[in-house]
Amino acid sequence: MKYILVTGAYGGMGRKAVDALTAQGFCVFALDKAVGAAEENIIPIEADVTDSGSVRHAFEQVKAVTDTLFAVVHFAGVYLLDSLVEIGEEDFARAFQINLFGAFLVNKTFLPLLKSGGRILITTSELAPLDPLPFTGIYAVTKGALDRYAYSLRMEVQLLGISVSVLRAGAVDTGMLGVSTAALDRFCENTKLYACNAARFKRIVERVEARKVPPEKIAEKTLRILRAKHPKFVYSINRNPLLLLLDALPKRFQLWVIKQVLK
Repeated sequence: MKYILVTGAYGGMGRKAVDALTAQGFCVFALDKAVGAAEENIIPIEADVTDSGSVRHAFEQVKAVTDTLFAVVHFAGVYLLDSLVEIGEEDFARAFQINLFGAFLVNKTFLPLLKSGGRILITTSELAPLDPLPFTGIYAVTKGALDRYAYSLRMEVQLLGISVSVLRAGAVDTGMLGVSTAALDRFCENTKLYACNAARFKRIVERVEARKVPPEKIAEKTLRILRAKHPKFVYSINRNPLLLLLDALPKRFQLWVIKQVLK
């Protein structure tokens, strides 16, 4: 029996990944802030990935069952949308705490259970390697930082025989999109600096998010990555061609295009 730890295990992508993994014979430690009842080959673990004591307690629960994990898979994350000059300090810090520090803390704590041949898979975003867009800057910056953290981690833990990969996903049909829409609505209602720009940006986001994939696709991709004999660093799914085209432009023209579209 191989054991896998999944964070954000009861979210849209996380839950589908847990189901796919157990269907293939893995036993999953399903870690989240709010968990369900135990199921066959699913061991729920209630924990806050930003709290060192909580994560350490989760480690002790896993260690009581096994001393070896085949993989740690990260789906825990938060989506925030705001302007970088209007966002509250607590929200700004919270984005980094969940999207970056949480992954760092879980990996640091559970590394002793990963042996040679073990895997770490971190879900970042299609935005991670791209230049940030207006009003999604805080999300893109945290995911970009997470992406760079993952690469640095891969450079180090390869020396221990452990691989690190990132899954850069585009829009996925999960509850996160509902959160995204609600965040966008709040921003449009509350911004005092960008009212007209925000309304136009909302229409663009709605068109982008209409091109979304079901979370089952993420689960299938997760399985393929974990089964790979020699995992690559980057795996992508459902990247938006318009975002890729915009990013390919010189920065001067990127700024001009955004200004014309949102002005």
